[in-house]
Amino acid sequence: MAKQVRWLSDEEWARIEPLLPRGRKGAHRVDDRRVISGIVHMLKSGARWRDCPPEFGPYTTVYNRFNRWSRQGLWLQMFEALTGHNGIFDGAAIDATHVKAHRSAAGAKGGPSPKR
Repeated sequence: MAKQVRWLSDEEWARIEPLLPRGRKGAHRVDDRRVISGIVHMLKSGARWRDCPPEFGPYTTVYNRFNRWSRQGLWLQMFEALTGHNGIFDGAAIDATHVKAHRSAAGAKGGPSPKR
């Protein structure tokens, strides 16, 4: 028997289930909750989609749903349903606290010249 791996609690699932698309024609639909768990697992692990564990369904299904739902803006809606915030901010600032420099950037070959 395959183990059940779920990233979402029953309460979280109840919040996002109404947002998911229904009524698509085609092959038998793999369980959305299992696929979402697979997507979260793959994003957290950073592995290739092809390396998705079989407990989450076919890797092509996991990738295709992630890609399709991204284009539809569904992930932002799910995020807002779970957190109460849409994750979009008015502005952002990027700051670098250091800049890499070559080891000889401080002076010419041989070090600083003597003062006269």
